[in-house]
Amino acid sequence: MTEPVAARPCAADVLTRTRDLLDPALRRAVGTLPHSMRRVAGYHFGWWDAQGRPVGGAGGGAGGGKALRPAFTLLAAEGAGGEATAALPAAVAVELVHNFSLIHDDVMDGDRVRRHRPTAWAVFGRAQAILAGDSLLALAFAVLATGTDGGPDGAAGGRTDGVPVLAGHVQSLLDGQSADLDFEERAEVGLEACVRMAEGKTAALFRCACALGALYGGATPDQSVLLKAYGERVGLAFQIVDDLLGIWGDPAVTGKAVHSDLRNQKKSLPVVAALASGTPAGAALAALYRRPVAEPDLARAARYVEEAGGRAWSLARVDGLLTEALESLRAAGLTPEAAAGLEALARLTADRDR
Repeated sequence: MTEPVAARPCAADVLTRTRDLLDPALRRAVGTLPHSMRRVAGYHFGWWDAQGRPVGGAGGGAGGGKALRPAFTLLAAEGAGGEATAALPAAVAVELVHNFSLIHDDVMDGDRVRRHRPTAWAVFGRAQAILAGDSLLALAFAVLATGTDGGPDGAAGGRTDGVPVLAGHVQSLLDGQSADLDFEERAEVGLEACVRMAEGKTAALFRCACALGALYGGATPDQSVLLKAYGERVGLAFQIVDDLLGIWGDPAVTGKAVHSDLRNQKKSLPVVAALASGTPAGAALAALYRRPVAEPDLARAARYVEEAGGRAWSLARVDGLLTEALESLRAAGLTPEAAAGLEALARLTADRDR
């Protein structure tokens, strides 16, 4: 009699397990911040409202995010044969860096809504939001270097070998964000340059999450290389899907206004693919992008992106990246449960109702 094939784990269950481990440590770490920084950070995380009153709900509050990147850190550590708890400082650091980047990104883009509620800068002002983001970045390095999150028993102990790993990837993230802002002022952006921007702005932190998990889990050099390749491809797929959602996403799902990236004249990957297509629709889109896109023209701009092939290129690229990521994952020889969890998260990342 044939043995039944084990059921593929549900990504939601994987995220619930890793989030249950992460959340107490993340809250303790943020609790060590000065009050002025803590109130903005806690609001941004969805733990309390603008007056500091607790907000109920699973995951620590209203719309606090999935904590996807630290899940990669914890599963990578487990997959290499280590304990998830040993990688907890790294997971907390990754989540802090991610939220530092979100707070600053909202300020730079002028976005007033994130996770279905006003952004931190819209509530507390731009200057306070920038300072709170800076505070989260500093805290990330402190948690990683000391191995403590402010809890009574600390955490796994400090490991300074993770600090340069995080620092290098943060520099890549900042370089990618800088390029993203620069693209808004440029009339022409090549598709290759746009891909490099996304590799820095978004994929770098996914790669970092896996690199730190590999380090804290005691991965072999080959496993580390493969996990970083997996993370980078998943991260780039994530950004492309995010770009698709930035044009066609349902605000009830994304927590952002429809056509938000077109409104901000983002040179996102679907847009740049359309602009580089050499099609009449691409030329029409370029004409629209030469001036601020008026509200009545947003739907027309989205149609031009699709007619020029920007959406089809993006979907095909996401599918290719997912295939490459899973090939690296399977070659890494990780423990079965963690490998299955990482595969489920990769598939979730590449889908997200695109």
